[in-house]
Amino acid sequence: MQSRIGGRRKTELVDDVITETFVEAMRPTASLRGHLTFHLKHEVPHLEMLSRLFEQLDTAELEAWIQHEPSGQYARRAGFLYEWLTGRELKAGATIGGAYVSVLDDQKVVAASAGRSLANRRWRLRDNLPGSPAFCPIVRKTRAWADAVAVDLPHLLRELEVEFGEEALMRSAVWMTLRESKASFAIEGEVDRVDRIQRFADVLARHTGVGELPLSDPALAQLQAKILGRGTTLQQFGVRQSPVFVGEVIRFEEVVHYVAPPADELNRMLNGLAVFWERTQGQSAVMRSAVLGFGFVYIHPLADGNGRVHRLLINDALRRDGAIKEPMILPVSALITRDAGEQRGYARILDRVSRPLMNALAGTYQFATAPTSYPDGIRSNLEFDGDYIAKPVWRYPDLTEHVAYLANVLRRTITEHMREESRHLQQHAQARAAIKEIIEMPNMQIDRMIRSVEVNRGKLSNALAKEIPALTKPGLWEAIVNAITAAFQSKY
Repeated sequence: MQSRIGGRRKTELVDDVITETFVEAMRPTASLRGHLTFHLKHEVPHLEMLSRLFEQLDTAELEAWIQHEPSGQYARRAGFLYEWLTGRELKAGATIGGAYVSVLDDQKVVAASAGRSLANRRWRLRDNLPGSPAFCPIVRKTRAWADAVAVDLPHLLRELEVEFGEEALMRSAVWMTLRESKASFAIEGEVDRVDRIQRFADVLARHTGVGELPLSDPALAQLQAKILGRGTTLQQFGVRQSPVFVGEVIRFEEVVHYVAPPADELNRMLNGLAVFWERTQGQSAVMRSAVLGFGFVYIHPLADGNGRVHRLLINDALRRDGAIKEPMILPVSALITRDAGEQRGYARILDRVSRPLMNALAGTYQFATAPTSYPDGIRSNLEFDGDYIAKPVWRYPDLTEHVAYLANVLRRTITEHMREESRHLQQHAQARAAIKEIIEMPNMQIDRMIRSVEVNRGKLSNALAKEIPALTKPGLWEAIVNAITAAFQSKY
């Protein structure tokens, strides 16, 4: 978002950048008071920018402003935000007065839900920030946000239920859970690990929306252990005690795409994410699931398994908020991995935070010759001294576009992917029933015949004929092929 002075007041959106044009009469005076007043009055408070500003600020000017306007809402909000962001106390020098006002304008940005603001007597403010100083994601109420929160998942699922029937939809839930597990491993580049896929599917089925929100160290340790199983080199489960980065090796050189927060920040950041979850109760389930899922992946609190927990949390949040019913799992990973274009879209949304950060961190990290051992058993040769640059980004990410992205993925998952797969399952059930009208046999054999018809384009394979000799009877195989073809050409 950017602001400028122009001939008339207007708002423009070009290439995801919002430009606010203000008239000359609204130009702020060239002072801390003038610019902060303008920012707090007309714009969504930019916590990352304010954090950097307050770390460099000579507080005398801010304290003088507060002393001059002890009842002014913008002076009070500036004073509160200084203390909230820095953890340092100002010398107010005057008796603070004035009516209680909210720190955030909830018409412009996601704030704490009604009844969940905290009264701050010192500054006579309603603290409606949705997170904590350690982690407070920002979601601006843009047009894209409005479209995202308008996505009605229960309604879309009811439409699917009307089309295919509740029993068929619930019967497909087990299949969808396995499909989501397979697709999640495809994102991680591990599509051939059947045991791990089945284990993660079981975790999805058993732990989605169950128990405490998995953001504490004990809860994450338990979840991580069940996801990874015994086949891991990790010596300790739970919140990591070692540095971590997301990257890849190209021509034997490490390429870093994202440096995650240091170990000593993680528990406070996870608590901030839990505060967001608690303080936004009753708001859009889509928005909350996006912040929970993407907030977690940027915090990156685990030595391994962050991506899988990130995608589990999306369904976990939707289940807890009642947007999806047990045992439904929305296979969002299946849509993300559908083709190269979808995968690029997922990478681009992660880059919204990581790419600008890594541009700013150029020259602050390197790889030592010898690795260092850390308390959790991890050995790493990453050396990083850019915390002072990265900390405000880690703590106050703008996740507005992430909400819009996930809303679109969830909508398309239901209206496109789940509809296609539900139709296929319905057709498969019809093909089974039609075959049993021709010849009785176990479902397992029928399923092999259906696959064989597809793979061999209707020709009876020697292997299948040897396994089921009855299929060689004159006219029987042709009747079965016709029944399968008719079922899969039906409207269902």
